[in-house]
Amino acid sequence: MLDHLGNLERTHSCGQLRASDIGKQVTLMGWVAKRRDFGELTFIDLRDRAGITQVVSNPAVSAEAHAKAKELRGEYVIAVTGKVVMRDEHTRNPKLVTGDVEVHADQLLILNDARTPPFQLDAAPDALASEDLRLKYRYLDLRRPQLQANILLRHRVTNEIRRYMTAQGYTEIETPILIKSTPEGARDYIVPSRIFPGKFFALPQSPQLFKQLCMIGGLDKYFQIAHCFRDEDLRADRQPEFTQLDVEMSFATLDQVYSLIEGLFASVFKLINVDLPTPFPRFGFAEVMARFGSDKPDLRIPGLELQELSPALTGTDFAPFASALSSGGQVKGIVVPGGANLSRKALDELQEFAKRYGAAALPWIKLVDELSSSLLKALGPDTVARLADLAGAKKGDAVLIVSGKPKVVAASLGALRNEVAKRENIIPANVYAPLWVTDFPMFEFHEEDGRYYSMHHPFTSPVDEDLELLQRAVEGGETDLLAQIRTKAYDPVINGVEMASGSIRIHRRDVQRLVFKALGMSTEEARQRFGFFLDALEYGTPPHGGIAPGIDRLMMVLAGTDNMRDVIAFPKTASAADLMIDAPGEVDPKQLEELHLRIVQD
Repeated sequence: MLDHLGNLERTHSCGQLRASDIGKQVTLMGWVAKRRDFGELTFIDLRDRAGITQVVSNPAVSAEAHAKAKELRGEYVIAVTGKVVMRDEHTRNPKLVTGDVEVHADQLLILNDARTPPFQLDAAPDALASEDLRLKYRYLDLRRPQLQANILLRHRVTNEIRRYMTAQGYTEIETPILIKSTPEGARDYIVPSRIFPGKFFALPQSPQLFKQLCMIGGLDKYFQIAHCFRDEDLRADRQPEFTQLDVEMSFATLDQVYSLIEGLFASVFKLINVDLPTPFPRFGFAEVMARFGSDKPDLRIPGLELQELSPALTGTDFAPFASALSSGGQVKGIVVPGGANLSRKALDELQEFAKRYGAAALPWIKLVDELSSSLLKALGPDTVARLADLAGAKKGDAVLIVSGKPKVVAASLGALRNEVAKRENIIPANVYAPLWVTDFPMFEFHEEDGRYYSMHHPFTSPVDEDLELLQRAVEGGETDLLAQIRTKAYDPVINGVEMASGSIRIHRRDVQRLVFKALGMSTEEARQRFGFFLDALEYGTPPHGGIAPGIDRLMMVLAGTDNMRDVIAFPKTASAADLMIDAPGEVDPKQLEELHLRIVQD
């Protein structure tokens, strides 16, 4: 028989009681985390989101409460009233903030029973049930203290963001969720319209155009904690729906944006008692790609920078290197301190890892008493020694080498840099290394379809001195110049995680038209997709810029996890499915009929 709560109110949370509360009559409510029956005494660990308090049931205090305590099982929901008592010295629990006290129950209500959970809620981090099982029963997984701590921290972070942005004079403005599809990059999620048959809304990939329209509308300091949607392939740091802090300001300079966001991150990191070093160092895109092979380098990693090795290979007839260099490619390497101890198995594993990023192979050099290398037969000892010397390797080190197209070399060695640092455990703990990456290329060429795409988005402004290059490329037909154009774009990075993406925007209609043409967009297509925005640019658009820090990624860094699903209350799987509610799912044929849709089987 279950009890009724009636008018009983809890007086304290299960993480609140301290020695100063001894003697108080209190009421606690929560879930039974554990029950230990010692005959005359029954001990209950009572849990809520604030923590755990030990409750003791003794028939000498209340025979009725003691009888009910015997019925309890894990995850039963109960209410307990009793007196706060100091624990015996030898039974105190220093692992709990409430570990000095316990509550002696004189009333116990069983408010609900519970089935045995499909997995252990208090399992150690390395003994958790499979993620799919935990996602299916996410409401149970959310009872785990670590997940609850992450969600509560997220609440504090979003509160601090709103406080900070408001103090800086920004206005929170909501923008539409049902918008027009303007695909450029990631795929849109589309929503059929019942009222307009054959037409569709799209869910926003970002509020980009609307926040720029706010600037045109004179709302010169905008922010929004915005929910966004992208129908793209997923990974641990991506979800089909995500949350970002969207920011835009009129008459913005680069330094104003840098100062605003550095102050914001510094303010948020104080929530985890971290003093983030400011100002952030700034690196151009070309520099980080050359040195780290990544536009989101982890500056905590000591060394392991990419070294140019082609000067030691002049006239080489070794086919992989010769082919790369003759076709405009590169030969680069990284030095692994102490890497001469790497086993053949470890080197093979690293080669397979590099192949995931396009590398054809991973030649290596070890500096031991006698030079050792997979290249000795092909290049000879003198050339191998020159390569090691050019890389800056010392005795006891190893050099890992990749050749090929610049993109492949950068991607492979950039990923290897991170992988080796993790394997060799050389990334310092509790260190946060922020930076800005600036001067991104405006366009990137995709060989698959032989055209240029925006590296960020088509509303990013070129640097002033490169505007002439844009005009020559588009109006003069010198399309090769597109690869040289730089933008006023900037990404803050912390510990190898891209925290945001932003730019100064295009505020002139003539420049925006040039960019659309550079992207292969006809006047008619641009008009169809962005006519409303092109019109708006004619009505006194101020120079403006903004940025959009990803709150989910920010939370990953703050919570110390590499899985975005750990910081979202109800996330999707890597295949964009919700296992708990079984979505996506089929809909009733009548709904399809109302939407003028039908399913066509492949």
